[in-house]
Amino acid sequence: MIPPGSTIGILGGGQLGRMLAVPIRQMGYGVAVLAPLGDAPALGLADHAIRASFDDLDAARRLAEFSDVVTYEFENVPAATARAVAERRPLHPSARLLELTQDRNREHDFLAGLGIATAPGREVHTVGEFDAALVALGMPARLKSALGGYDGGGQLRVHDAASASAARARIPTVEGGWRLEAEVPFERELSVIVARSGQELRAYAPFENQHQEGILHLTRWPARGSPRSLTRALEIAEAVAVAGDLCGVMCVEMFVGGDEVSVNELAPRVHNSGHLTIEGAAVSQFEQHVRAICGLPLGSPECRVGGVAMANVLGNVDRRHVRLGGAAALLAEPGVHLHLYGKDRERPRRKMGHVTALGVDADDAAARALRAAANLSFMGADRAE
Repeated sequence: MIPPGSTIGILGGGQLGRMLAVPIRQMGYGVAVLAPLGDAPALGLADHAIRASFDDLDAARRLAEFSDVVTYEFENVPAATARAVAERRPLHPSARLLELTQDRNREHDFLAGLGIATAPGREVHTVGEFDAALVALGMPARLKSALGGYDGGGQLRVHDAASASAARARIPTVEGGWRLEAEVPFERELSVIVARSGQELRAYAPFENQHQEGILHLTRWPARGSPRSLTRALEIAEAVAVAGDLCGVMCVEMFVGGDEVSVNELAPRVHNSGHLTIEGAAVSQFEQHVRAICGLPLGSPECRVGGVAMANVLGNVDRRHVRLGGAAALLAEPGVHLHLYGKDRERPRRKMGHVTALGVDADDAAARALRAAANLSFMGADRAE
């Protein structure tokens, strides 16, 4: 056990790191953050702040020296950086699990080895392999970069001759290759956040997600679906956590059609779809992660209200010094909660915050969250550079 009074290091200073730092401080731990230059909302809660790129191994080692245990807020931390930290301090989730989930092809092989369904796909490194895969899988399909990719980035939908030609042009442009996946018809997207510490395992009941242009738009809890599909989603998440020797929190994203469930991708970290657990669960995903990586007993993942929903608040234009309009009207609504991430620069489609609403059921909560988020507006602030 790593007791309160110790320091937790975070690789990454974005909004996930900021929301993670809140229960870290609440539970009596110190916070150390390594973040690149630019907006880093988590730094405002850090005792030790290191501004450096993620591939700066000396900076990663300094973070380890400040920390008793280290975690990360997104899965694109370079593997070499994760290993450099792990040589000096416990890193949770492990560098092995991080590397596994960074590569779509390795991730697929891991899931296939567990007998877990994924979208039919093939590894692609050359134009010839792409053409062969397209013949085998048919259209529509999605070409996804094997490494990297976030919020729908690194993907191209292949649905006709023009998009296939565009895909061929992209094949040589990235390291690590690609994965071509057939599009699988589905009724809804689910995610399960599972926490594990030693032999203790706790999973939140499935969340239901709606995306727009590859970015999460709305999450509602509890999710709709057949009892069999919801049970299967939990079984899959728990099996992945055990097989991956998870320590901490992981999100498993899935597609559901009828009773059939397939995995889209894994994220060994706190996740956007779990933000609604801050107000909606007995113990939030962020506190659960702190408990897990510090060897403390895990808390209850139960939903404590009839329904809860979260809507992301995205930027519209590119500008600095952002202020928000509409907050007063939003906060006058009972059971509606505003989270802004403290980002100084707004950009189109950038996650600037989120709104959570509690309701009598998930439908009520979703309607309230969407209505509240739609009434918010960003504006530039008059401030000297």
